[in-house]
Amino acid sequence: MTEAHHEGHGKACKYGMVINLDKCTGCGACMVSCMAENNISFRKDDTDKLVANYWMRVYKISNGLPFPDAEICYIPRPCQHCEGSGHHHTPCVSVCPAVATDYDHATGIVSQIYTRCFGCRYCMAACPYHVRVFNWWDPRWPKGMEKYLSPDVSPRMRGVVEKCSFCYHRLQRARNKAYVEGRREVREDEYQTACTQACPAGAITFGDLDNPDHKVYNLKQTTGAFRLLEKLGTNPKIYYISSKAWVQKAADVYLGSEGKGVTYA
Repeated sequence: MTEAHHEGHGKACKYGMVINLDKCTGCGACMVSCMAENNISFRKDDTDKLVANYWMRVYKISNGLPFPDAEICYIPRPCQHCEGSGHHHTPCVSVCPAVATDYDHATGIVSQIYTRCFGCRYCMAACPYHVRVFNWWDPRWPKGMEKYLSPDVSPRMRGVVEKCSFCYHRLQRARNKAYVEGRREVREDEYQTACTQACPAGAITFGDLDNPDHKVYNLKQTTGAFRLLEKLGTNPKIYYISSKAWVQKAADVYLGSEGKGVTYA
């Protein structure tokens, strides 16, 4: 997925998400839809989270206070699709010796090219958000379920790293439709990720962060909007909204004394 692939597709975009944590109920529908849409395999017992394969994971955090002041918050965490700025670069892209991951300047999406990956896992070590997962086993599904796999996404083999792709195959499908109709631009409603559409609370909004006609453009400027670990300069494309100060503070984890009072479940 390089710039050359996007010639003739109109102006460059910067796709991203705004997730309203005040709306998120932690139901996990985003996780389930992501697995179904992207042919993510699973095992009968998937309780070992060290080897579980999730592209979207929902975390539960609390303010660490006793009742009646106790509060909790659920944080959906897909790949942050870091852009990098100045002397900073997308961490995973910078370390990959096989060029199996790339930053696409035409879409803002960080790709994962499975056929190039040989499983060194440097990208997993470099990612400060722990969003990349390693395939420890060959993909398997219950008998008959293979008939319901998405035809647009190839299952990944054992020994490679994978991650959220912003359902890139949906963008390809939308571009094909626009091309047939003689258009160069993809409309906002034509390209939406599976997790966005599955969220029953409407907590996830997806679109072009640089397009004033898209909802995310204004939402990212909302009071209380923040990004995870912004101090690292990775310039992630996932914005979060919360009216709670302790939630905003928890976004800058690994800060020693600054993070005191926040516990993670």
